[in-house]
Amino acid sequence: MDAHHTFMQQALALARQAIGLSEPNPRVGCVIVAADGHTVLGRGHTQQAGGPHAEIMALADAAGRGLDVAGATAYVTLEPCAHHGRTGPCCDALAAARIGKVVAALPDPNPLVAGQGLARLRTAGVEVEIGPGAEDSRELNIGFFSRMLRQTPWVRLKVAASLDGTTALQNGASQWITSQAARADGHAWRARAGAVLTGVGTVLEDDPRLDVRDHPISTQPAVVVVDSQWKTPPDARLFQADRPVFIYGAGPDAARQDALQARGATTIALPAADGKVDLAAMMRDLAARGINELHGEAGHKLNGSLLREGLVDELLIYLAPKLLGSGLAMAHLGPFAELDQGIALEFNATDRVGADLRIVARVTGRDRF
Repeated sequence: MDAHHTFMQQALALARQAIGLSEPNPRVGCVIVAADGHTVLGRGHTQQAGGPHAEIMALADAAGRGLDVAGATAYVTLEPCAHHGRTGPCCDALAAARIGKVVAALPDPNPLVAGQGLARLRTAGVEVEIGPGAEDSRELNIGFFSRMLRQTPWVRLKVAASLDGTTALQNGASQWITSQAARADGHAWRARAGAVLTGVGTVLEDDPRLDVRDHPISTQPAVVVVDSQWKTPPDARLFQADRPVFIYGAGPDAARQDALQARGATTIALPAADGKVDLAAMMRDLAARGINELHGEAGHKLNGSLLREGLVDELLIYLAPKLLGSGLAMAHLGPFAELDQGIALEFNATDRVGADLRIVARVTGRDRF
């Protein structure tokens, strides 16, 4: 196997350790390899926002072991940063350490970097190569790319349904259609997200916690509630975890907003012309707040609104091996008069999870940015 591929895969494995840790920064891994082409001198991945980036962690790892990185090659899953944020530029740190070559999976889409890190490395005499792993790195950071290039998060809707597409019975019963294994897997997907989205109807009916459980995570994702009339109860269980809560409403209601703010919520009024929440404006606002991936766990009405407005990128669907007949659907859509009015999807992955089938389907064309 090609050495570039081998070490970039190691760097990508490190980058995955930043899931649930590095938000809103991208998930980046770095492996520093000696000039002999096979001895690993240092490894690292991005830490919490404000903490060291992957390159700094790898340099510190090598220094901690008393190893000299002069002339070595740094394999990095994203272009080293070139700007002063809460930390200094990684490109300058690599050059100062006399790294001989940097192999980056792909350029950083952040306008503050966008090739400048690679350019500064070249100016400092460091050889630069755009190496393998670009597709894997982009997939790992698809929310970051979306926020940088589209100014909206990557929106993923999670749905649990029977094989015939029923998400709840007519009487509202829905717990549990899918297996414990599927529910645990859903928590792993929650852990990827900067925020979990739901509607006030789900809050009132199910009183969910919407936190990540049974998975190691440093920071719980924020919670986002679409609540046009500020009906979220101040004693809702979603307030129990230590994480930001953003509630989006339509018209102002000082008393109800004050009660929610007293529980630590941030209330944002974004009215649309129909008196509901302007969902497109909400996505832009969430991106401005640093949300890369938005994981939706809502009812069929909000799911339908998001899909109709073209705001959904991906569906995460768990199908149970059972038929439930008439009930609530995955999303309130249609009725359509023509088949081509439907929302076209592309299957990205299909896997068995316990007794259930997990389907990851992308809205056609939404990942082309």
